[in-house]
Amino acid sequence: MYRAAHTLAGIAGTVGLAAIKHLGHALELALVRRNHAADRDSLEAFETVRQAIAELALMLADVAREHEPEPIPSLLEPIPSLLVALDSLYPELAVAENDEAAAMPDEAQATAEFTQPAPDVVPPPVAPAAVAAPAEVPMVQDELDEQLLPLFIEEAIDLNQNIAAQLRAWRSSPADPEPVRRLARLFHSLKGSARMAGAMNLGNLTHAIETRMKEAQDDGAAPVELIDDIDNAFDVIIQLVERLQRGETADTPLEISDAAALELVGDAAAAGEAEQAIASVPRPEGQETEAEAAAQRTNLRVRADLIDRLVNEAGELSIARLRIEGEMRGIKASLLDLTENVIRLRRQLREIEIQAELQMQSRTAVTDEQHADFDPLEFDRFTRFQELTRMMAESVNDVATVQQNLLKNLDDANAAIIAQARLNREVQQELMSVRMVPFESIADRLYRIVRQASKDTGKRANLEIRGAQLELDRSVLDKMLAPLEHVLRNAVAHGLEDAPVRRARGKADIGEITLTLVQEGNEVILSIADDGTGLDLERLRERGLRSGLLSSEDAGNAERVIDLIFAPGISTATQVSQLAGRGIGMDVLKSEVTSLGGRIEVLSSAGQGTTFRLYLPLTLAVTKALLVRSGTRQYAIPAAMIEQALDLKEKSLERIRDSREAVWTGNRYPFSYLPHLLGEPQALPAKHAQYWVLLVRSGSKRVALQVDELLGNQEIVVKNIGAQLARVIGVDGATVLGNGQVVLILNPIALASRDHLPPAVSPVPTARQPLAADRSTATVPTIIIVDDSLTVRKITSRLLAREGYHVMTAKDGVDALEQMVAVVPDVMLVDIEMPRMDGFELTRNVRADTRLGAVPIIMITSRTADKHRQYALELGVNHYLGKPFQEDELLRLVSGHVQELRHA
Repeated sequence: MYRAAHTLAGIAGTVGLAAIKHLGHALELALVRRNHAADRDSLEAFETVRQAIAELALMLADVAREHEPEPIPSLLEPIPSLLVALDSLYPELAVAENDEAAAMPDEAQATAEFTQPAPDVVPPPVAPAAVAAPAEVPMVQDELDEQLLPLFIEEAIDLNQNIAAQLRAWRSSPADPEPVRRLARLFHSLKGSARMAGAMNLGNLTHAIETRMKEAQDDGAAPVELIDDIDNAFDVIIQLVERLQRGETADTPLEISDAAALELVGDAAAAGEAEQAIASVPRPEGQETEAEAAAQRTNLRVRADLIDRLVNEAGELSIARLRIEGEMRGIKASLLDLTENVIRLRRQLREIEIQAELQMQSRTAVTDEQHADFDPLEFDRFTRFQELTRMMAESVNDVATVQQNLLKNLDDANAAIIAQARLNREVQQELMSVRMVPFESIADRLYRIVRQASKDTGKRANLEIRGAQLELDRSVLDKMLAPLEHVLRNAVAHGLEDAPVRRARGKADIGEITLTLVQEGNEVILSIADDGTGLDLERLRERGLRSGLLSSEDAGNAERVIDLIFAPGISTATQVSQLAGRGIGMDVLKSEVTSLGGRIEVLSSAGQGTTFRLYLPLTLAVTKALLVRSGTRQYAIPAAMIEQALDLKEKSLERIRDSREAVWTGNRYPFSYLPHLLGEPQALPAKHAQYWVLLVRSGSKRVALQVDELLGNQEIVVKNIGAQLARVIGVDGATVLGNGQVVLILNPIALASRDHLPPAVSPVPTARQPLAADRSTATVPTIIIVDDSLTVRKITSRLLAREGYHVMTAKDGVDALEQMVAVVPDVMLVDIEMPRMDGFELTRNVRADTRLGAVPIIMITSRTADKHRQYALELGVNHYLGKPFQEDELLRLVSGHVQELRHA
């Protein structure tokens, strides 16, 4: 009840309803004294409280009717009597208050004592020592309301962020009255909410800060010491709120300076003056600041785990849609095959009809004299064979009609899928925007870390955050918060020099730490730079050699020496402190960044400072990626990292291979083949008409990456790959394709930056690992299958692909010759009976071509007669197999020809 009376009195004072404010404040004090009184349940006291509540109800009724309570005798007479009655309740506590007031001569003396210069440093409640003599603050018992506490914590977090922003504005412009006015209103709101939720100690501390704010308003331009005192007291408020957020009580004794203790035990007159000062702060009528207008907007608070679940389900919808799209592509390919077969069937049926017509005309000439009474076109003169040809033609036409309808339905379904994909993408982006959190949400905590580290080390430091409005994924921000705090502590403890040293080096006494955020595509570059002394490379080199983490060969490599700061147990600190010196913080930083799929760059200049550059993903849920194929495996590469995709002919690729780098727009890209970066030095690229090289960049590092095939851009859902794979350098995550295949998401820059192992040598040459004098120009053996049967092409292709061959397919001889214009295969598998150009004619054309004449030909056909075999061998066929063929025999022949060709 006393919390409600306090809130009512505060609100009435704010809006200028003096009668309600005085009566509510008197009721609040009476109820507070009642908690400590011996006879708290007397009838007289109960009646007085009831009358006060009834009088307040009447006043509020007037306010509800938009009428200010009039100062008429009927209203004013009972108020003094009620105030006297409330003040006379529980006299034993009132006597104690009077004794306490008598101990101080007057209000001026109290104010003079309170306004004595505060110590330079007011330690937080958990500090082991204080500059001023510690005094245990008189504590009251918190009476936390379990229902209101969660609401208060949410409100307190928002208020604290606004207070921190206004404190920074006040520090930058001490003479500006606007930050003081806003701070007074914010602290007053925080005090009222804390007491309403039962956090009485937090409310008392906030009330003490309100009193200091009155001094700031009276003095005009506030001194730096006063701002420091309020800043330090606000740090205590933040820690109390965090303690309540963790479910701990905030009523444990706190050790603060004597000045703060005097604030907390200030008399009621000081409290009244503070509240009157807050209420009397001038405020422009009809105007609201931008922050206040934003605070009044309707907000809906949703649990973070619910948002994560919705984002995950939206990702699953994307995977399901991709699977549907894959099935649609399969249906379309099947319909195209059906179209080709319908065309071929119609052509064959036409030949049958022609033969039937010729037969009918022949029989007509014979039977004209015998059956002169019938016309040759009459139905009863047709044979059964002719009737079947007519029915088959009608069936073929029906199949063609159904096929055309299916193609139209497929086009409509594709249009619907595209519309659904657009809607799904919009929903996913909206959910992701909810999941995104501005970096400035943790800026206050980082400012506090630097401020506390400065106090502990006795140094002066200023933190400047640029680009704080940039939004990151909440999970990225949560994971990076602790490592960022450690980097900032290190910057203060190890990076910045003491003031005398800085002055001797011509630097300002206050050290500067700059935290900058820049977005590049789907990546955020977070830089932390200080203007301190820089890394001590000599000490790092010495400790690296002593611990065995650095070899004598690498001792001269500055980059390898700098990397030692991320090794566990390595530190350049001369002594271990609570802030740093154990050599474990930077190891944790690198582990967290690596687990997020990011990387770290460190730049250091002796006497100028150190810069840590962190490359982090903007989001961990959905990203654009390019799907590529290398060998038989598929991988995903983030699209934001790809600057250009080069389509090269073989000669252009050979020039890049010889120089070991690609040059584009004046930048050099070291060349690599993707499987070699993945630890497969024996892998060979497939033979193509054109070759794909991706130019990849991340930060200042670049790589030219050759892949076997580009499978297209795709929006992928990033999945967690577990703790084991998360520590593998270059593997950023995994995704699930529409067909259910799990594909790794690679970071080629990280892969290329690893220490390369010597190339492995296969002891036994196989088809998978053919011999070559120069492996940089060697390719995977290419086999072309020429057969008009779709089933034969698929079965044979799968057989050869399992053995590591690159397979090409052609449906007839003409198609095969067209494909071999760009690519010369290692072996040809040819059928005899095919449309447009059969196997015999294809063999003649191949053997007559000087470029293709040496290609081995294995003929596979159902024609097993000796005359066909002899004719094929005369044309230049190397081997003749009948259908069905033995798989082992075919693989043996193909492997023999490939090895013979590669040895030649």
